Amino acid sequence: MSEDKKVIFSGIQPSGNLTIGNYFGAIKNWVKLQDKYDCYYCVVDLHAITVRQEPKDIRRRTLEVLATYIASGVDPEKNTLFIQSHVSAHAEAGWLLNCNTYIGELNRMTQFKDKSQRYGESVSAGLLTYPVLMAADILLYNADLVPVGNDQKQHLELTRDIANRFNNTYSPTFKIPDPYIPKEGARIMDLQNPSKKMSKSSDNPNSYILIMDTPDIIRKKINRAVTDSLGVVKYSDDQPGVKNLMNILSVATGRNVNDIEKEYEKLGYAEFKKDVAEAIIREIEPVQNKVKDLLNNKEYLESIYKNGAEKANYVARKMLSKMQRKIGFVASR
Repeated sequence: MSEDKKVIFSGIQPSGNLTIGNYFGAIKNWVKLQDKYDCYYCVVDLHAITVRQEPKDIRRRTLEVLATYIASGVDPEKNTLFIQSHVSAHAEAGWLLNCNTYIGELNRMTQFKDKSQRYGESVSAGLLTYPVLMAADILLYNADLVPVGNDQKQHLELTRDIANRFNNTYSPTFKIPDPYIPKEGARIMDLQNPSKKMSKSSDNPNSYILIMDTPDIIRKKINRAVTDSLGVVKYSDDQPGVKNLMNILSVATGRNVNDIEKEYEKLGYAEFKKDVAEAIIREIEPVQNKVKDLLNNKEYLESIYKNGAEKANYVARKMLSKMQRKIGFVASR
C-alpha cells in the first residue's frame, strides 16, 4: 500500500449480469482513479447471497464481473482486484462490527425496508446486517474514499457512525471514510421508468442494457425506451426519459448535453435513439470482446484473484488483529 496515496474501496455484487449503469456509473470511473489512488476493487460475493442465488450462476457471474473490471481498463498491476469471500477477514470483521451496531440503525435503512416488503417473512437476517458487512469491507482497508451512488449514501453514513463508535469505545482505530463523488459521469436510469436507477435486478428486461447485450438487442431496447410526446431533444427534468438517453449519449461519446441538444434541435426521437444505440455499441463492443477472451483464459483470471486476495488479506488481517486486540480478545499466537 502506497503511503502517499489515498485509499479507495469499492465493489459490485455478482447477483445479476452487469448493466451499462454499472459500466458508466462505476467501472469507467474506477479506471480514471487508478493512477491517483491506492484502489481496492472486489467482487462482493458475500453481499450477493443476502438473496438466494443459484450456485452455478454466482460462480459464473463472479468471474464475469472480474473479467469486466479488467476488460474495462481496471489494471490488475495498478489496483488490488479480489473476490470478497477469499479474504475471510471481511466476514470476521463484520461480526465484530455487528456487535457495535444497533438494531434500530439497521431497521432504518431504506434498502432493507424496500426489500423486506418484497420478500416478507422470508427476508434473511443477512439482508438486515448487509450494511455492517459493507462497513467492514471499507474499514478493513482504512479507506479514505468510497465511490457511492445515492442508493448507498445511507449505508456509508452508517459506516461512519460505526467507525466513530468503535473509535470512541476502544480508542482511535479506523479512518472515517468520505464519499467520493466523481466530477463527471451520470447516473444511468431505468429505460422504462426513468425515475428509478437502472438495475440488473429489474423484472423487465427492456428496462436495462447489459454490458454483454448484442448490438441488435441494444438497438431494440433503446427503440423501446420511454420518451414523451413532445418530440424535442431537451435536457429537462420535465422529460426524464429523454434526459436519461442524453446522459447515456454524453458519457458514451464524451460530448456535453448542450452540444447534444443543439445537434438534435430539429431532428426527431428516431434519429436521436439510433445514435444513442450506436454510441453504446461502439463503446462496449471492445469490452465485450475482451471479456470473452478473459473468460477463455481461466488460469489468468485465477492468477489475478489469487494475487489480489493475497495483497488484500495482508492489509485486512492487520486491521482485524488490531480490532481483536482492542476488543480484548486473547491473541492466537
